[in-house]
Amino acid sequence: MTQTSDTAATAADGTRLAVTDLGEGDPILFIPGLGYSSWSFTRQLGPLSSAARVLAIDNRGTGHSDKPAGPYSIAQMADDAFAALTQFSAAPAHIVGTSMGGYIALTLALRHPEAVRSLVLVASTSGGRGSFGVPNETLRLWGGAASLGPEEFARATMPTSLARSWLDAHPDEYDELINLRLSAPTPVDAWRAQFNACANFLSAGLPAGAINQPVTIIHGTADRVVPYENAAHLSRRFPHASVITLEGAGHLCWIEQADTVNRIILDGLNNT
Repeated sequence: MTQTSDTAATAADGTRLAVTDLGEGDPILFIPGLGYSSWSFTRQLGPLSSAARVLAIDNRGTGHSDKPAGPYSIAQMADDAFAALTQFSAAPAHIVGTSMGGYIALTLALRHPEAVRSLVLVASTSGGRGSFGVPNETLRLWGGAASLGPEEFARATMPTSLARSWLDAHPDEYDELINLRLSAPTPVDAWRAQFNACANFLSAGLPAGAINQPVTIIHGTADRVVPYENAAHLSRRFPHASVITLEGAGHLCWIEQADTVNRIILDGLNNT
């Protein structure tokens, strides 16, 4: 089954969820982070679709999905992902969750284990006691920019998600990312609803329960959003996990070091 973007699944409450579906083979579902949508996987979807069936969901409130009023929750967005997998006949799938997408992926594995073959958690955390929250400097930046329009918010905050060295070396690619982000901007109210869902998850932590599928943890050492120390925290919850450190990479490490991350994902696909 080979499709292109702008097909959709329907959540339990009727919310339309945009899903990109490309390629053939074992399915991989990409779940994006706070305020982001499938544009953030521009360096994954095309390259990996030559070797697998790749899907990416626009979480509620973002991209081409509906933008219902909040509150949202991580559990609700995990159920949204499950709806996409089942309605696209893509379960069980390998799940790649980036940042908040990792919270969703972990919750999906607890709530719907039959839909998950493996997990790749990128720049993420399981929250709760012993985890490392968003640094205060980043929170202050987000708070100060939250009332701005989508373009002003993106330009004020997105540099924090990238390593300073990458920004200096890739100004044209940075502009491309900004343009992709603004092609389907996230409204302020939807961003806040996702932010509050993240805050609740990080405070409570991932609920108890076994996740027996293979887990791979990828994290950059220069992450200014979800600190690198969360990789060790996650590995204590999942001692069977593979932990891969990307030296000098920022929060958007799957963009900064796309070839490396894509190879890790494919290696996991072939070994599961």
